[in-house]
Amino acid sequence: MALKKNLALALAFGLAAGAVQAQDLRIGLQDDADALDPDQGRTFVGRIVFDSLCDKLVDITPNLEIVPQLATGWDWSDDGLTLTMALREGVVFHDGTTFNAEAVAANIDRSQNLPESRRKSELTSITGVEVVDDMTIRFTLRAPDATLMAQLSDRAGMMISPTAAAASGLDFALNPVCSGPYSFVERIQQDRIVLERFAEYWNADAYHFDTVTFLPIPDTTVRLANLRAGDLDMLERLAATDVASVRGDDALETAQATSLGYQAMTINVGNGDRANGPLGQDARVRQALSVAIDRDVINQVVFEGVFAAGNQAYPPTSPWYNAAYPVPKRDVDAARALLAEAGFADGVDITVQVANNPVQQQVMQVVQAMAGEAGIRISIEAKEFATLLADQSAGAYQASQVGWSGRVDPDGNIHQFMTTGGGINDSGYSNAEVDALLNGARVSNDTADRRAAYYAASDILMQDLPIVYLYHPVWIWAMEAGIEGFTAYPDGMIRLAGVTLTE
Repeated sequence: MALKKNLALALAFGLAAGAVQAQDLRIGLQDDADALDPDQGRTFVGRIVFDSLCDKLVDITPNLEIVPQLATGWDWSDDGLTLTMALREGVVFHDGTTFNAEAVAANIDRSQNLPESRRKSELTSITGVEVVDDMTIRFTLRAPDATLMAQLSDRAGMMISPTAAAASGLDFALNPVCSGPYSFVERIQQDRIVLERFAEYWNADAYHFDTVTFLPIPDTTVRLANLRAGDLDMLERLAATDVASVRGDDALETAQATSLGYQAMTINVGNGDRANGPLGQDARVRQALSVAIDRDVINQVVFEGVFAAGNQAYPPTSPWYNAAYPVPKRDVDAARALLAEAGFADGVDITVQVANNPVQQQVMQVVQAMAGEAGIRISIEAKEFATLLADQSAGAYQASQVGWSGRVDPDGNIHQFMTTGGGINDSGYSNAEVDALLNGARVSNDTADRRAAYYAASDILMQDLPIVYLYHPVWIWAMEAGIEGFTAYPDGMIRLAGVTLTE
């Protein structure tokens, strides 16, 4: 039976004797994904799974250019208020539902109106959706939106089967149905997510694995040990301390790309009762925490200098970084003075939750030691990552060491975190002036005007500090030496088109 199956596969894919055959790919993830629903999901690793499961209207290149995926072309009206997209023909969802303009309209409606949707703030500019014909969709905007194409290259642009969505409601995540190169098979929380190759995929010839299995392994040492033992074929987020060892191993290879995102401490300043304390209610305490930290020390101690110190939503190399606020030097005396000014000369006690993986816990241990010297006594509370995010959303936290993988457009790193009612504004921060500046940056296509708005917002945010930024990661992947065709992208995603594995 196995011989007949292998022969059938070889014939189906036109593989000559000796060529690479389709097979299984096992990928180690640093965390477990949250809801496998593009409208409800928020985790970085969830996006990695989605990349194989759910096609988007558009995608990006490694150089961050927008390119076609389910939309093959698009045109903007001269006033920037209308976007017309031509859609790819011959596409079907995993349940056999046809992909067309009606399906796109249903997806946008769900993203905008599902009460639990986290995509609402990403699509607020769209006020009308018109099905021009079966394969043409037109969006009407309330104002020009420089961010929209970037949003459609991510979860807001992922297309799910409207048939499945209507039938399953909020349970869609239990059996997600999209139109990507792989379809959902099973999920066991904290153990694995299994996808299988979708034979009806419009670009099926570019995908060479029968199944793809994602295995959450939070411990970086264990994850690498699994790769070396042959239990994984690839892992994401290789620890910086392991780079030299992996590069010296002929059986393994690495790839890397500078991240678009950041790691930080999100502070609860207005999300429920846990905001009612010195850290949440007095910006001077948050300023003291920030200036007590030596970000270069974090980079050197935890990441052997591979990562970049940071204090903003964008890395210092980004054109959107405000050079008027360079990464601050550590100043313990200034931190103590700020605490005394706020009425806490004897120091303060705070609790910071952190994901239960060794790297993030080590980051917080370094922060804990430095902050302690300034009188800020930190208790570290380690949690499973999905639990951490759930508590963060619910306001059941005081501070949270958490990151963001970054987005192509600068809006994606700041708007939904800092605007009143933003989709991921877990800090509960609200400032009308910041709202006006960040909303204004969305409606201009002039880079200078947008930069001015972001800089003006940073003037306020640097004082209020609802998020204390720490560093900017470099994505590092490790894999078997037999993997070929993998391209590192700055968004940290694992795109499997053209990727093969030879033993």
